[in-house]
Amino acid sequence: MIFHETTLKDAWLIELQKRGDERGFFARTYCETEFAAHGLITRYVQQNTSFSKEKGTLRGMHFQRGEAAEAKLVRCLKGAIMDIIVDLRGSSPTYMQHQAFELTDENRHQLYVPPGFAHAFQTLTDDVEVSYLVSSPYTPSAEGGLRYDDPALGIDWPVPVSVISDKDRVWPLLSADAEPIFA
Repeated sequence: MIFHETTLKDAWLIELQKRGDERGFFARTYCETEFAAHGLITRYVQQNTSFSKEKGTLRGMHFQRGEAAEAKLVRCLKGAIMDIIVDLRGSSPTYMQHQAFELTDENRHQLYVPPGFAHAFQTLTDDVEVSYLVSSPYTPSAEGGLRYDDPALGIDWPVPVSVISDKDRVWPLLSADAEPIFA
């Protein structure tokens, strides 16, 4: 695996190192030793898959608070997504900054999202499947989210939003005087 630093502190774009022959290729998508060497969380307790039928589907901006805060390792298995993360850690030099990453079934890149970040993705094609590991089990009481269209974030989504859940459509807007969500 090749680890690429991003503009956001502690977030990484991970490129698979493929070894191929006439059969196709082989690549590691996770290695505890390499993740630990980069200071990343190495224990994952859950793997999730989502399937979205329609281009423009938006899922997120999700996070979990407190002890349920989770790291994610996200990969697009079919189709293409624009994955966007926002640093919500008040002590971070990249607090309230966001970055976008195109993850596709062709580039096979993975995104490591550290705890304390909001995470969302939008499908760029029809019939998209995304798989991700998480370091903490889903805890409904710790769940939080940001509005995808919050002017305070200024996120420019690549295509018009075609499908979004009611929950994701109505997360509260950030207020200028709000305390950071994560220390």
